[in-house]
Amino acid sequence: MKSFLDEDFLLSTETAQKLYHDYAKHMPIVDYHCHIDPAEIAENKQFDNITEVWLGGDHYKWRQMRSNGIDEKYITGDASPREKFQKWAETLEKAIGNPLYQWSHLELRRYFGYEGVLNGDTAEEVWNLCNEKLHTPEMSVRGLIKMSNVRLLCTTDDPADDLHWHQVLKADNSFDVKVLPAWRPDKAMNLEKDTYLDYIKQLSDAAGIKIKDMASMKEALIKRMDYFAENGCCVSDHALTYIYFAPATEEEVNIIFTKRLSGDSITSEEQLKFKTAFMQFVAKEYHKRNWVMQIHFGCKRDNNDLMFKKLGPDTGYDCIDNYAPSATAADFLNSLVATDELPKTILYSLNPNDNAYIGSLIGCFQDSSAVGKIQQGSAWWFNDHKHGMTEQMTSLANLGLLGNFIGMLTDSRSFLSYTRHEYFRRVLCELIGGWVENGEYPADYKALETIVKGISYNNAVRYFAFPVDEA
Repeated sequence: MKSFLDEDFLLSTETAQKLYHDYAKHMPIVDYHCHIDPAEIAENKQFDNITEVWLGGDHYKWRQMRSNGIDEKYITGDASPREKFQKWAETLEKAIGNPLYQWSHLELRRYFGYEGVLNGDTAEEVWNLCNEKLHTPEMSVRGLIKMSNVRLLCTTDDPADDLHWHQVLKADNSFDVKVLPAWRPDKAMNLEKDTYLDYIKQLSDAAGIKIKDMASMKEALIKRMDYFAENGCCVSDHALTYIYFAPATEEEVNIIFTKRLSGDSITSEEQLKFKTAFMQFVAKEYHKRNWVMQIHFGCKRDNNDLMFKKLGPDTGYDCIDNYAPSATAADFLNSLVATDELPKTILYSLNPNDNAYIGSLIGCFQDSSAVGKIQQGSAWWFNDHKHGMTEQMTSLANLGLLGNFIGMLTDSRSFLSYTRHEYFRRVLCELIGGWVENGEYPADYKALETIVKGISYNNAVRYFAFPVDEA
């Protein structure tokens, strides 16, 4: 029987072990999509306790605590940090088979040196150990990032953001990890939202342009994209229900937009026409700038109305949506190819049933302008576990070129989430090692080294044209 989380965790063959320990283990990290706050990096925040860094904003853990019947007081309520940590420890011991169990213990080992097992009985000793270490200078936010071997990360930023903290970080020569903004214009697109008119006022103020029609909206967005580019942005991100395609004339789109600006309601058909035109416009702008377009889709959000009214969005009440028509995605990408304005694009679906359709779709739009120009994104959210990662990479290998895959990202709000890269690399090496052991790929370690190091780090550096060196 293997020991829990030993050095060959998830690595069952000699080839897998060699690939991980010799090639993957010490590769740096580029985290090209996350939700951490740049202000906390700029201010080099020091966390007060393990609950703050572990449970603050982590809806992955909140969902499991609710599944364990924990009262909301101990999850997002006014219970003390120590009480919340106790309830998480008691929940964790039941999470057999859940990646949170392994991630949590990887974090305890890699950052805090704790080799034991966290449960209700050990919660006190873990609480004391972690809090003592969190109060040391090397465990500040910047220290955690450096400890994780991160060379570059991209935050998630609204077009109206002033990017003040990114500018502070850029001017700070004492911290050599690059922190770049990523453009997330969902609020500018989602004209059905009750807060849309208030947001348009914010965007107008940020751009210094009165948005009164579609032409001025485009002008404002271009001005803000230019500003983001000046601050190092080369990545966009979109959260869509699915990839829309309902073409309309410029006149139709302008009528829909000005109708909404006047305070009138918009039909579902009008929403789709506007969102299609919006996505086509920004995609063409990305192509001009050589920005990467990320599209996340397949999520049905905020399903519990009662709790949404109490807690708001991103609190653990989202689920997989099984409606993601491949035809509209193909037609959308094709509409950009028609004018040679398709940017580098990464497609992520929350529904693992979409793996094959994405794998077949991306092959339709590859070209010589970039290696692996259209990517299937890594297993995302409800799928970033051993089974989901293996399934996604196997499908991509079957239908495309796994060797050009740009690998893992955290998509996280936690500074301890970088152990997910270790977890991913172990899964990757186990998968590839199994193919080699089974005679499905030769034991060509020169080629295997290039593949493993590429997927772990180098492919992403090249794909995004990030200002860091390959390893």
